[in-house]
This record gives sequence, structure tokens and C-alpha cells, in this order.
Amino acid sequence: MEDREALGFEHMGLDPRLLQAVTDLGWSRPTLIQEKAIPLALEGKDLLARARTGSGKTAAYALPMLQLLLCRKTTGPVAEQAVRGLVLVPTKELARQAQSMIQQLTAYCARDVRVANVSAAEDSASQRAVLMEKPDVVVGTPSRILSHLQQNHLKLSDSLELLVVDEADLLFSFGFEEALKSLLCHLPRIYQAFLMSATFNEDIEALKELVLHNPVTLKLQESQLPGPEQLQQFQVVCETEEDKFLLLYALLKLSLIRGKTLLFVNTLERSYRLRLFLEQFSIPTCVLNGELPLRSRCHIISQFNQGFYDCVIATDTEVLGPPAKGKQRGRGSKGNKASDPEAGVARGIDFHHVSAVLNFDLPSTPEAYIHRAGRTARANNPGIVLTFVLPTEQSHLGKIEELLSGEGEAPSLLPYHFQMEEIESFRYRCRDAMRSVTKQAIREARLKEIKEELLHSEKLKTYFEDNPRDLQLLRHDLPLHPAVVKPHLGNVPEYLVPAALRGLVQPHKKRRKQASCRKAKAKKTQNPLHSFKHRGKKPKPS
Repeated sequence: MEDREALGFEHMGLDPRLLQAVTDLGWSRPTLIQEKAIPLALEGKDLLARARTGSGKTAAYALPMLQLLLCRKTTGPVAEQAVRGLVLVPTKELARQAQSMIQQLTAYCARDVRVANVSAAEDSASQRAVLMEKPDVVVGTPSRILSHLQQNHLKLSDSLELLVVDEADLLFSFGFEEALKSLLCHLPRIYQAFLMSATFNEDIEALKELVLHNPVTLKLQESQLPGPEQLQQFQVVCETEEDKFLLLYALLKLSLIRGKTLLFVNTLERSYRLRLFLEQFSIPTCVLNGELPLRSRCHIISQFNQGFYDCVIATDTEVLGPPAKGKQRGRGSKGNKASDPEAGVARGIDFHHVSAVLNFDLPSTPEAYIHRAGRTARANNPGIVLTFVLPTEQSHLGKIEELLSGEGEAPSLLPYHFQMEEIESFRYRCRDAMRSVTKQAIREARLKEIKEELLHSEKLKTYFEDNPRDLQLLRHDLPLHPAVVKPHLGNVPEYLVPAALRGLVQPHKKRRKQASCRKAKAKKTQNPLHSFKHRGKKPKPS
């Protein structure tokens, strides 16, 4: 977009208190979706907006919603306190994130505009008390909002003025179709509505007919992922499953990947297998999945964003793999059956300053790849995506490349040729560690972590509310130790380090606790992947 067409926040007619909050957040200029959507929303139009993940969609609907609420309170006739804004999201984590963003934007007008999050089912009693005070904005999943409506804890038929459906294309795949249709029966006939999504599909068309009235469609002409100057994407062909573990060990233990990393696998069982494998080498990680209590999941994300952890293992099968029609939500593969059906981390969650996304398992769909890759290279920060591929997965990889090149760009997944012979000396260590991670050890690890997190989440809730500093000290990457851990595997003798890397890398060191140092270092690192020196030809685009 040309500079002469650019529209700054100060030119949108926003309340000075909102502008001050925007300044405090460090937003010098609106993103493309914000620049296009906010003026139209302030004119009272319904919006159907598509913009890539990490493009600022939350602020694109939150700012006009808050502006309209402030205008009503400051310039309009005195009206009874009521819920006038409703934000629907598919997951509890997204509800927390949306609430947090709205609260940041109301930092200078918190007395005038109150927001409540009612997504957590276990807080039903406390939510009822909050709803009795009639907050201005309510955030939640469709099932929780409908539950409160049916119990008369919440009434919207006479007061609602603005409805937002965020990550709209996921609502039906999360099994919210019936809940959403029932919820709409409790809304007034006239209200302004926004549908925000990263993709357009058949579900979006169905929602459009249910929710919107003569909407303006914003299908921004931008790729779903940043360009190669910001996001580098590589594929690494691993001949065997063992090679994937060996390569991951080398990347993390020798610090070839630097900065904060998200490791994606396809099942919960795989996530714990990977965590226990890395524990054998004293590489601490967290597992983020739907089995954990909501407070634990949100606390892990918060501490990861603050720099407490360098590496988080996540699974997205439930988020991006819609269940078959007629099947109960949450009963997917064997490794995922116990998960929270309203949990999800691959889509929408704003992980801060992620240097690299590593697809240990190939994503189940091309769209899943887009959403995984969207966790890095956000807000003009550089990032890298590294995808491990087995020979039998080449055809599926081709579908991902087809989707990426379908944006009119050159092939994005460049081959990266690691010299596996250079790390053969580590293979016996990997095999030793892999043998220690048995199915029984994985079951014990999952059970142990769930018990500990439930204790932290429930019994210590009141204590942590009174002692917030102690909450910051709570760690989620402590060793689980159900498998036999051999202390000598935690150290890398110098003679095992490949000659090409001696003097360039250092064995995995203890993480610094100062989050500020991490952020400063991450900003200085332009390329988070430091790998083997190539001998011969450099990798070429496939």
C-alpha cells in the first residue's frame, strides 16, 4: 500500500484514551486489516474480514467496539448498564487472549468499559456474580455463552449492539454449530456484527448467512504467510523415524536453533515421547495440550512469552482436524481422547518472539501447516519454519507446497541438506534414550503432570491470587523422570562435536532467567537457525 493512502490511528476519530493505550502498546501504525476494517466498523457496517494470522485482527474489532461503547456513554443519553458487546471465540485460550487485549486497550478507561471472560466452565458460580454486574463486553466460547443465556445469568435480547465472531472458520469444526444457532435466538433482531477469520470456506459462508446483514467483505490481497525476506521455510528429508530424533537432538543440544522454539507433533502421546526423550539429555521443555487445566495452559503461554522457557511442544490435531459428522467432539485418535474439546494452541494464540517453528511431525493438512507457521515471523519479526519429512510423506508435502505456491509466489519450502554423517557419533546416544522412553513411561508422565497441574491450578489458586510473585516462579518444564535418566547423556564431550561446528556452537547450557536478556538477544539474531556448513552446492529451490 502506498504511504499517501495510509491512515494512522490518530486519523480514525478514536477516543484519546484509546489512542494513549495504542501508543503504550507501541503500535506506531495500523496493520492492513486495522486500517481497512476500523473506519468501516465505525460507520456501523457489518464486516466479513479475512486476514492472515498475526495481522492484528483482535485490535481491528476491539478498537471500534470500544469506541462505540465510549461514544454511547459520553455523548448519548444516560442508559442502563447492560452487556452491549459479545465476542465469540472457539477456544478458552483465545478467550483469555481477547480479554487481555481488550483490557490493555481500556487501560485509560477501565471504569467506563468493563470486560468479562466466561469461557471457563469450572468458574460458573463466580461468572454468575460477574454477569450480575452487567459488564459492557462479554467474551466466551459459544457453549459457555449459551449455557449462561439458558440459565438466565445473561440477557442480550434487549441490549446487545455489537457481535464479534473471531476465528470464525473454526467454530463449526469445534462442534459449535448447534450451540451457535441456539445462541442467535437469544439476540436482538438488529445488531452490528463482525466475522474475523484467517481463511474463507463453506463454514464461513454458512455463518455469513446466519449472522451478517449486507456485510462489507474484506479479502485483503496478501499471502497467508509473510514473504521469504521475513519468514524462511525449509524441509529436511529424514530417511527414518530415528533420524528425526537424532537431528532434533543435534539441533537443540548443540544450540543450532537459537531463540524460542515451538515443536509441533500430531498427537499427545508423541508430545510426551518427545519431552521424555529430550529430558534424557537435560533439555527442558513444556508440553502444551488440552489435557492440562485451563489455568495451567494459559500460565505456560504467559511464561513462554515472558522468556521463562525456550522450547514448548504443542499438538494441533484437535484444533485443525474436524471430527467426523455425528461423532463426539474430543474423541479423536487414541493419543488425544482425554483432551479439553475447547482447547487449542496452533490457531490464534499470540506466542511472542518465536524464532523458529519446528514441525517434528508433518502437519495433517496444508491448512495446518499455514497455522503452525503463523506462530513465528509475527509483527515484522523474522522467523524460520523447519519441517521434518519422511520419504513416504513426500506426496503430502507436495500438497503443502502447492498451497503455498498457489499464492502466486515461488516455491517456499526450500530443501535443507544436513550432513547426517557429521552427527553419526551421537546416534548411539539417541538409540539409548529412545529405548528408555517406553509406553509405560509415557503413561506415567502424563498422569503425573496432570496431577501436579491440577494441584497448582485448583488448591493453590487462592494462594497465588494473594502471592502473584510466587506464581511467576512456578515452572512447567521440570523433569518428569518416569523414564530412567542417565546423567552422562546431559553432557556433550568435545570430541563428539562435529569438526565443522567446533568453535561455532556450544553444548546446551542452562537457560538464563532474565526475560529481558532473552528478548534483546532474540532481536539481534536475524537468522535463528545456525546449521552445518555446506560442502559443495548450496541448497536450491525445489
